[in-house]
Amino acid sequence: MAVYTPTLKIPVRGMTCASCSTRLERVLARVDGVEQATVDLTLERATVTALPNAFLEGRVVEAIRGAGFEVPPASVRLRLGGMTCASCATRIEKVLRRAAGVVSANVNLASEIAAVAYTPGLTEPSRLIRVVEDAGYTAVVAPTDEEDRAAQEAIEAARQRRELAVLLGAVALTLPLVAPMLAAPFLGRMPMLPGWLQLLLAAPVQVVAGARFYRGALGALRAFSANMDVLVALGTSAAFGLSAVLLALGHHHLYFESSASVITLVLLGKTLEARARRSTTAAIRALVRLQPRTARVVRGEGELEVPVETVGVGETVVIRPGERVPVDGTVTQGESELDTSMLTGESAPVPCKPGDAVVGGVVNGSGLLRVEVGAVGEDARLAQIIALVETAAATKAPVQRLVDRVSAVFVPVVMGLAAVTFVGWLLAGAGLVTATITAVSVLVIACPCALGLATPAALMVGTGAAAKAGILIRDAEALEVAHAVQVVVFDKTGTLTEGRPEVAEVLGEPGLLARVASAQQGSEHPLGRAIVRAVGKEVPGPESFRALPGRGLEAVVGGQQLAVGSARLMDERGVDRSEYAARAAELEASGATVVWASSEGRCLGAIALQDRVRDGARGAIERLKALGVEPVLLTGDNRAAAERVGGALGIGRVVAEVLPEDKVAEVEHQRAGGRTVAMVGDGVNDGPALAAADVGFAMGSGSDVAMEAAGVTLVRPAPELVADAIDVARRTHAKIRQNLFWAFAYNVVGIPLAMAGVLTPALAGGAMAMSSVSVVSNALLLGRWKAST
Repeated sequence: MAVYTPTLKIPVRGMTCASCSTRLERVLARVDGVEQATVDLTLERATVTALPNAFLEGRVVEAIRGAGFEVPPASVRLRLGGMTCASCATRIEKVLRRAAGVVSANVNLASEIAAVAYTPGLTEPSRLIRVVEDAGYTAVVAPTDEEDRAAQEAIEAARQRRELAVLLGAVALTLPLVAPMLAAPFLGRMPMLPGWLQLLLAAPVQVVAGARFYRGALGALRAFSANMDVLVALGTSAAFGLSAVLLALGHHHLYFESSASVITLVLLGKTLEARARRSTTAAIRALVRLQPRTARVVRGEGELEVPVETVGVGETVVIRPGERVPVDGTVTQGESELDTSMLTGESAPVPCKPGDAVVGGVVNGSGLLRVEVGAVGEDARLAQIIALVETAAATKAPVQRLVDRVSAVFVPVVMGLAAVTFVGWLLAGAGLVTATITAVSVLVIACPCALGLATPAALMVGTGAAAKAGILIRDAEALEVAHAVQVVVFDKTGTLTEGRPEVAEVLGEPGLLARVASAQQGSEHPLGRAIVRAVGKEVPGPESFRALPGRGLEAVVGGQQLAVGSARLMDERGVDRSEYAARAAELEASGATVVWASSEGRCLGAIALQDRVRDGARGAIERLKALGVEPVLLTGDNRAAAERVGGALGIGRVVAEVLPEDKVAEVEHQRAGGRTVAMVGDGVNDGPALAAADVGFAMGSGSDVAMEAAGVTLVRPAPELVADAIDVARRTHAKIRQNLFWAFAYNVVGIPLAMAGVLTPALAGGAMAMSSVSVVSNALLLGRWKAST
């Protein structure tokens, strides 16, 4: 008997110090069946070794939670096989969601991917794969790197070649069966092949080419389910079996061509559908190809070319002219220009120099660069973009819930209608043969595939096209909301302006700029960074620092307490600003932003900064208006500067001098009228407003907090992309609606025609096969969408 001795590695959240990890180790050591337990505070992970045959996964998780810590869900993407229609996807979702430890599961029929969130310690990917296999399908963990993806694609290509050979064989055997029917209008009569020859031609098609339908049907029935395979297998078996019986009884009018042509046409449709579905993932494959597999690293006295996954943070890589940048990092030596078009959609080369950040996947121009590594692997920006695009493709649009409910009962309803058709024709006086063939037509015309593909195919193509333009849509729900946006609220700094202000004038005591720059060393605000840049030399950091969101900061510099920030902050502290107020008002009227400084209640002076409006911002606002979207400007800056920017851009509503919580209130005010509101921001203080909006747009040049709170990330800081994002969301939503309309209309029209005997099985099978192809082909038209920029 095999001995089961598991070692569990479970992530743990909520540990704040060494005593937490020690306490958790003691708790886990007392769990029945645990041989050894260690907790790593740095990795936030518990490693538990069990005694032989101790099945303790659930007890370990319960013990961790009972000790007051969290076990965050992990995620895995499974590549599925054997799905033929929407009911298959629904079936797999149900069995996965019922599995122990599974938090959520979404199956995408178009990409054949299951995205599963699960609790580590309660289950693992190998168990999830067994759950899928027990339901009658196949599953493997989806590859994550280029090499694994290439191997998986090679396996898939070999499978497609085998299926193509089977299809060509089926076509060769079916053509002689349908040729007499095609020739009849020209000959004035229908020449018939001998019955025994029809049987010899149809049998291989039924048994060999139709084997995939029998395997799928058997798996579905074993799982007490029904799918498209059941319909095709039942319908073609009825036509083939009836013909065999009639042949044995000496009849000459047979229906072997019906069974063979249905199988052949459905196989043809599946082949075309597979090729079209592969095109829907072209954007993801293009992004994957941007990932270099090697990097040239400086080690010792020389340079070594090593696999990129072995490069460590802090090492230096050398990038020669024309090479693709392998890692994220900062340029330490050299100047060049970067081609970022494949990653951001920006066609013009982007210059770079020492101190500039670079992202893996872009192409170096004419210069030699040395880059200090900042992130590799899953932490790299390109890997995160790929993961985001794949996640968006795997999620479900809200409208898909209706499709799922229909798909769950679709096949049983069709089988019931086929039975009703059979009995109805018999009661109407038709013979057994006519009733059977009509019922077969009902079985093979019904197409749950088109319903299942309508939403995910459009979603994959739409999000892929958006990604190529530098628009990353987090999930289907964000896209569903974005198409309905009526109001776009813009933060000013870093979105409509460049977010790189320059010091224009200093009012006050000598040395004020350097003292304020020292205080700003701990700040990430664009104004703070501009003041530090203006000093032009190294300045000491503050002894202490505290940010005051929406107001400024407090810091201790050289033993002196400083307050730096807005006029509101000074007024709250009773600081008299009258000495510099007149000149400050003139600067604000010209559009400058004024930062005040005080110490122990005494005004030290003020620093005026100017920020340029982004190129294209005016065009972005005009395009939003053309789309019927109202722009609103929202900023913590002074009113004069805000109204100057708003007037230059043609924005009617300008809300200035607001705190982060006031930004949330403005978003809620806009939503109160029942309108769908988007918020565009880039800073930490924009996070709450981004989360409060119906959908948030984060500039990719901004903070991680902003991007985390947003449903849409704009890879490059171009305000024109906001209108592009709304446009592609509307077009994708329209394609989803079109696809669903045609999928439902096809079944609503086709099934009654088949029940009425208007369609033969061959015509019904062909129509069923082409319905899926047409839905995917319609979705592929989205790939022609181009961003205005």
